[in-house]
Amino acid sequence: MAKKLPPPNRRGSPEAIAKRRAGRAFNDLYDMPGAGGQLDGRTAKRRERFLQELETGKARGSGRALKPLDVLTRVSELLTLGEPLAAIRKACKARSAPPLGPSVVEAVAELHRAYGFQPEAYRFVGVDDEVLRAAGVLPHAPRSERPRAATTRARTSRPPPR
Repeated sequence: MAKKLPPPNRRGSPEAIAKRRAGRAFNDLYDMPGAGGQLDGRTAKRRERFLQELETGKARGSGRALKPLDVLTRVSELLTLGEPLAAIRKACKARSAPPLGPSVVEAVAELHRAYGFQPEAYRFVGVDDEVLRAAGVLPHAPRSERPRAATTRARTSRPPPR
């Protein structure tokens, strides 16, 4: 007599994941407009876990040290969730920059093509703007040469001349 196998777990199936995402998106449509993009419970816990892991520098489950790619993924995900840069900076101290060279630029360019991390995330692993520009992540115009926004003059109490 053969044992009867339990039914397969379908919680991780692509259809189930798509249904959960669609359901969350639909529920978000009906949230209060003044809620300000409040996170659901699972996402809030995930955000807290990422911040804690960045602060300790170790992964929660295994206790191993976070590698630079781990730091990039966590910082990028936090930025996607709307976490301010100041809060991430408080939790994660930026690493020292790798020795500058063409191999670093190539590695950053390839990594950015593969993952598409936000440019702010690279600063937490010591990659500066110069390397990001050389890798094609940032535009090449330095900040001092960018056009400035038009400033408005303070209005006086006198009416304009006629």
